[in-house]
Amino acid sequence: MSAAADARTELFIRMRPRLQALGYRMLGSVSDAEDVVQEAYVRWSRLDPMTLDRPEAYLARIVTRLCLDHLKSARVRRVSYVGPWLPEPLVTDAGWTSEPVAGLAHDVSYAFMLLLEKLTPLERAAFVLHDVFGLPFEDIGATLARSPATCRRLASRAREQLRRREVSPLSTSPTSPTSPTSGTEHPVARVFMDALQSGDLEALRRALAEDAVLISDGGAKARAARRPILGRERIARMFARLSAKSYRPHRLLPARVNGLPGLVVVTSDGPTGTFALELAGELIRRIYVVRNPDKLRHLSATSTLRANREHL
Repeated sequence: MSAAADARTELFIRMRPRLQALGYRMLGSVSDAEDVVQEAYVRWSRLDPMTLDRPEAYLARIVTRLCLDHLKSARVRRVSYVGPWLPEPLVTDAGWTSEPVAGLAHDVSYAFMLLLEKLTPLERAAFVLHDVFGLPFEDIGATLARSPATCRRLASRAREQLRRREVSPLSTSPTSPTSPTSGTEHPVARVFMDALQSGDLEALRRALAEDAVLISDGGAKARAARRPILGRERIARMFARLSAKSYRPHRLLPARVNGLPGLVVVTSDGPTGTFALELAGELIRRIYVVRNPDKLRHLSATSTLRANREHL
């Protein structure tokens, strides 16, 4: 292998975690982000990075453009999606007490990722590249084939939409989703897990906020509610019905799921679902459940037991 090829590979390996992080925020899919980054590498391998003034910016440009191409088809698929659509779960740590990656735990929360879905692809790209990854608008303009002023307006519109919904990736204000607390066991998450395993519905009811919401994504490929379930009592009744049918997960593994305290459901067939719990004080106010097997393929029983930080 030539010295130029060695340098090219080394630079890409160093950039890969950041590129996958960009791809996930653009697409809401771990597997699609990996495919995009792999395609970027194929294109990158044909170049000599020494001929580029700023190879890192060039790689970010390739990945962003590939994501924009992918979103054109992805949005068509989501229009016909059965039931609520949730991003693929990003399982980054086993347990609830590990140290989150500084500055990046909050901007992959389900609340934030779902709001990104409401933006146009160009708004999403401009906002993510500038507000999350800190790229200057001059670079973003070159990536999106727009003027820096236009990109600034795109990011501003995106920021305003998020502000109206009181969610920011760079803030942990009281109105924002509760971000993980370093070194905290999250007692309510433990109560929730124990209640699911034991069938103690009264304990589960006490763990939920009165206005709690459960959103489940089965994609017509696994049993899941076709509409959000609103309110503590309705959620409790749903779990009561599952309990009456002798539904018991084989094993529940505590984990960080999209930066939130969560659970991975594991059976003899492997992971069959994830829970992500958005907290309001000492109560659960949102439960995000992913059961679509297509969105769980990137998980394995072993991968949930170790850090998988490269996607952050």
